[in-house]
Amino acid sequence: KVLTRPTRHDSLLFSEIFFVSICTSELSMKVYVDPINYWKNGYNLLDVIIIIIMFLPYALRQLMGKQFTYLYIADGVQSLRILKLIGYSQGIRTLITAVGQTVYTVASVLLLLFLLMYIFAILGFCLFGSPDKGDHDNWGNLAAAFFTLFSLATVDGWTDLQKQLDNRAFALSRAFTIIFILLASFIFLNMFVGVMIMHTEDSIRKFERELMLEQQEMLMGEKQVILQRQQEEISRLMHIQKNADCTSFSELVENFKKTLSHTDPMVLDDFGTSLPFIDIYFSTLDYQDTTVHKLQELYYEIVHVLSLMLEDLPQEKPQSLEKVDEK
Repeated sequence: KVLTRPTRHDSLLFSEIFFVSICTSELSMKVYVDPINYWKNGYNLLDVIIIIIMFLPYALRQLMGKQFTYLYIADGVQSLRILKLIGYSQGIRTLITAVGQTVYTVASVLLLLFLLMYIFAILGFCLFGSPDKGDHDNWGNLAAAFFTLFSLATVDGWTDLQKQLDNRAFALSRAFTIIFILLASFIFLNMFVGVMIMHTEDSIRKFERELMLEQQEMLMGEKQVILQRQQEEISRLMHIQKNADCTSFSELVENFKKTLSHTDPMVLDDFGTSLPFIDIYFSTLDYQDTTVHKLQELYYEIVHVLSLMLEDLPQEKPQSLEKVDEK
């Protein structure tokens, strides 16, 4: 047999099989660990749909053959598997949550926009869609009027649409176009964007609060672990105190401190409320007050010395007085 080098198609096929195998294994393990609660998470359901989309072209090739007419559609739908990255990115999930929270508000804004377009579509059909001299391409029926109003709402090519109405000498065309653009583009579309931004900021703040709470919980867990370890060490020291050469427990603790390195963590819960610490803290404040008082006295002395030096300096006479003395 003649050995041939693997082609680019073989490499892509191997990577495809490897990717599908990893995703299928992940899905199987998650379902095996928690078969009931797994289906309650929306992102898990999205993973299941993506897995089904991955296997769809292979199933169609086996059932319908490679000459199936709509097989290319199944191959194109496989591009949706990039949505699997959503489950691994907290930022993308935050944005999707924000979009989900804006569904009802955005639906209300879109409904109002639809009613506005429906009213103006009927007006446009009645004003500019007459059979004799009207603009049949843009205002000839309700569907064409809706499409024209959508172009006006997005302010895309509205000058060309207005020019066609001006060529037919419609008197109210400019007022109609300006009023609709002001209502649809400057009010409703900006309202839509504002609602999206508002809910996105709320979701980001909520995500930051949740992240802060998670960090605090992690720190509290680490603190509890450290406290438990220190309590175990103290219990062990108290247990071996009888067999040690130390005369008291405090001496045993001092000997234990000598074995600690600078990287060993220590939690001092009651340190700030202990009487020795308060005594040392107040003494330090007294020293600071004394130092500040001495610095102020030194500052006053320096100012006094500078003032005396300025008085001893010879003062220069004005030029006018010098001229008088010469005369």
